[in-house]
Amino acid sequence: MSSPEADAAVNDDAVLRMLAGYYSAFSTLEVQAVLPYFHEPSLLISPQGVIAAPTFAALATVFTPTMEGLRTREFGRSELSVGYVKSLSASATLVTGIAIRYKRNGEELERVGVTYVLHKGETGWKIAVIILHDAHQSPSHGKSSG
Repeated sequence: MSSPEADAAVNDDAVLRMLAGYYSAFSTLEVQAVLPYFHEPSLLISPQGVIAAPTFAALATVFTPTMEGLRTREFGRSELSVGYVKSLSASATLVTGIAIRYKRNGEELERVGVTYVLHKGETGWKIAVIILHDAHQSPSHGKSSG
């Protein structure tokens, strides 16, 4: 029988692997590639407001202009610098960090603070909530990865 700490560590690893896959998919700037990483419904919170996306189709309408905008800015890839991982329960985990976006030539484009609430269902871990915020407001305590 495993301990709660061991279970949390296994969950943390699975969550971070899922987020690494999401960042790889996001870096393609193909909307359809990122949709499987999301829960239906999902919630996106940014300084511009709150968007509830009940379906993948609704989520695609949110991501399409974002990805088009990044494409025009010579976006090449994105990576997550994890600052904090907290298992809230067997089916909920909180991850906060900084999304570092790079141009195609490798030059840093921007940094965006991100907080994810992930839910584990029958198909594994999915992003249920994304909160975009200033990069300097990401907690730097807790488990650190990447």
